[in-house]
Amino acid sequence: MCCSVAPPLVTLSSLMLILLLPVTMAMQGELTEDHRYGRQSLGQNCTWKCILFTLQWPGGFCQSLNNETLCRIPQAVNNWTIHGLWPLHAADCCGCWHMFHSDIQDLEAELTENWPSLLKTKTQFQFWKEEWRKHGSCAACVEGFNSPFKYFQICLKLRHQFDIHSLLEGAGITPSCERSYKVSEVQKVLSPHLGQRYEIQCVKDDQVRTAMVHVHSSIFTSYLEENNKSREVMMRRQDEASDLFSLLQDRQVWFQLKVRLHRNLTLGCDHHGDRDGGPGPRSSPGHPCPPEDPVFYVPINHERPRRPCG
Repeated sequence: MCCSVAPPLVTLSSLMLILLLPVTMAMQGELTEDHRYGRQSLGQNCTWKCILFTLQWPGGFCQSLNNETLCRIPQAVNNWTIHGLWPLHAADCCGCWHMFHSDIQDLEAELTENWPSLLKTKTQFQFWKEEWRKHGSCAACVEGFNSPFKYFQICLKLRHQFDIHSLLEGAGITPSCERSYKVSEVQKVLSPHLGQRYEIQCVKDDQVRTAMVHVHSSIFTSYLEENNKSREVMMRRQDEASDLFSLLQDRQVWFQLKVRLHRNLTLGCDHHGDRDGGPGPRSSPGHPCPPEDPVFYVPINHERPRRPCG
């Protein structure tokens, strides 16, 4: 008796599938639009109050990498670029919310210019996709960020709003291998535009030091050869060189700028508990630039990105 019932059920199921197929396809189309433009209801409670907009200087960023061959700076990149937009102390992030190339294809040209990958091991889209998974999906509990398209569009708008290169250049602060700046000089230029809640980040620059060691060693060697100095004089010159090189060990290179914003993207967020955390800051290789030390704002060198000064 069971066997006699089965064929009608199979036939009915097939018929229902055919009838429902147009409806299902229409719903998928609507969901795709919702996914891109963020019209869906996420049902999340936002745990974060502040968000970090982080810019990086390519000339300094390469100094933060341990592997000398890892860094690349595209020829078209000659300005500050976006590193990310990171909610602080975000919880219940939707890591399962995948991003597809079609989500941001209308922004791709602008993202390539302003948010390039500076790592040879990571494509542009891999970089963007990772930033969405780690940070964008955490920000998506706020309506203005609740799709990949919206998140990246807002980041681009912030990049244009904070034109750091033009602000510095207008004040005479330009990239250089020889000239250094005080943090207070940079703050005097940036504070009227960034408020008081931002951080200038540095890394210690062993590459500039290594290049200068090589240059000074070559100079001393040539000098000794030309003047046929004695071994004692040569040893004394080398000791002087060692003292000089030791002074360069803590040379600070500016590589990143973090600006604290409220959810509505106004400046100066200082919510209690957001001071020392968040997914972005913990992964940063840098540290606040020491206010008493000279800071170097090294130029971009496309051919030798990690040795910009020689």
